[in-house]
Amino acid sequence: MKLTIFAGTPGAGKTAVLLHMLKTLIRQGVRPSIVKIDCLYTDDHERFSQCNIPVLLGLSKDMCPDHFSIYNTDEMIRFAEKNNSDYLIVETAGLCHRCAPYTENCIGVCVTDATSGPNNPMKTGPFLSCADIVVVTKGDMISQAEREIFRERVLECNPQCKIVDANGLSGQGCAELAQLIGDNKKEVTRHEQLRHNAPFSVCTLCAGEKRVNRNFHRGLLRNMNGFQEYVGE
Repeated sequence: MKLTIFAGTPGAGKTAVLLHMLKTLIRQGVRPSIVKIDCLYTDDHERFSQCNIPVLLGLSKDMCPDHFSIYNTDEMIRFAEKNNSDYLIVETAGLCHRCAPYTENCIGVCVTDATSGPNNPMKTGPFLSCADIVVVTKGDMISQAEREIFRERVLECNPQCKIVDANGLSGQGCAELAQLIGDNKKEVTRHEQLRHNAPFSVCTLCAGEKRVNRNFHRGLLRNMNGFQEYVGE
């Protein structure tokens, strides 16, 4: 079974691109299962259900959505196996620009918005630099010169990636994306590991501390000058 993880910034068009791509895969006889990860609320899982695709919804609530997704990976794989699926496709919440949700044997897809500015690829961290495929959306809303600059910035951050220009409204480019995913030979295993370490989440704020004075904070902390230290037992 193949595991594909869709990551990207909010509003980049992950769900729209994914829906078009799924229709292409289904026409090719592929049996997919979908897992939708979000924080507080989403109705995207209903859109997947309308396509008669098995879908599992996970809401991370107070937990980091990527930590939530990583922690529940085994359950997601069991869900897809129960459905006898060829593909398990996970769409992440897409919040933290430091996210690193990809496993070694998944097909990592980063969806990014071309209108977000030419420097955006350098701000997005491992979920772009570690991706196998980078999908650039909303390219029709900027000039050709801006598209070329954005493309070069993506390649500066991830020289090995395949770039697909896609339109979430018309579905343009989604068949190419489906082909790239279909050509990939990686198979998910029971012993998956992350390609890149996830953001650290060891501090008193994560445990519910509300006081802002640094005297009340413990854990892995970083100062404005970049100095990182661990305070506590």
